[in-house]
Amino acid sequence: MDANQLIAVATERAEELPGSARENPFGPEWDVYKVRGKVFLLVPLDETGRVTLKSHPDDAVALRETFADIMPGYHMNKKHWITLRPGPSLEDDLISELVTESYRLVVEKLPRAQRPVDPALFGRPAD
Repeated sequence: MDANQLIAVATERAEELPGSARENPFGPEWDVYKVRGKVFLLVPLDETGRVTLKSHPDDAVALRETFADIMPGYHMNKKHWITLRPGPSLEDDLISELVTESYRLVVEKLPRAQRPVDPALFGRPAD
């Protein structure tokens, strides 16, 4: 997967999520996706083509051990954030799933009245 495809898949999924908003609080060099003012995806608009998102600490360790193109969160808390970089170990479905999970982790910390979706049900397969 190249840099353009990685960014396209991640941002397309982020834009589909209820209550998602793209902002540029760090200037035009960064797209930051938030839900109710809380960050769930960071995209530096440079040549690296990487994206950074939230991950459950146990999942973050497993993902870094399993996928060569997933590393600790760039300039973020390494326990709670991961960075995806362009490379052959990533596929569209995985990227979309990781963006959705990052969003869900942020939403579940919001006060119930502010949640745009129920994080326990959102993005999960129907029974």
